Amino acid sequence: MGRQFRERIVMEHTEMEEALRQMARQIVADLDDPEGLVLVGIHTGGVYLAHRLGQILDTEHGRKVPIGTLDINLYRDDWSRLHTQPVVRATRLPGSLDDKDVVLVDDVLFTGRTIRAALDALMDYGRPRRVRVATLVDRGHRELPICAHFVGLELETLPDEQVNVYLKEKDGADRVVLECRSAA
Repeated sequence: MGRQFRERIVMEHTEMEEALRQMARQIVADLDDPEGLVLVGIHTGGVYLAHRLGQILDTEHGRKVPIGTLDINLYRDDWSRLHTQPVVRATRLPGSLDDKDVVLVDDVLFTGRTIRAALDALMDYGRPRRVRVATLVDRGHRELPICAHFVGLELETLPDEQVNVYLKEKDGADRVVLECRSAA
């Protein structure tokens, strides 16, 4: 008996764009120091979403926000289980993070381990005044005390389900798919 997969599309381009606009509004409403805001996208999906949020903040709210990218592969607590040699991507930050209001951007928040690794990585680059999390999809099931401050979609899932975020920049189209595995 094999395994079958059922897929359910939970978000497409229009819903994704509206979710990002709502997240941008929340970020602006929460600003203490507009000049100190920095978006940092976690490779890979978070990088594309950080750039989209930055574009929305610029065009719809008149705020040009510096955007950085963060690779967390060597900070993960499970990298040796995932790959014998992790793929290391570039971390590019727009200057010092000292006393900045950093918004970490990722596509899916699940156990919290990716955000924990991102926090460890960020501290190697400075001491931000405040760090908050923006995620397109929060699917619950935390293993660590991590929360998102800006969320596009809260999605109830089972632990063995998978949430895949497809982005036009790398996949050709925008959509969020919930994948369920079932015995055949």
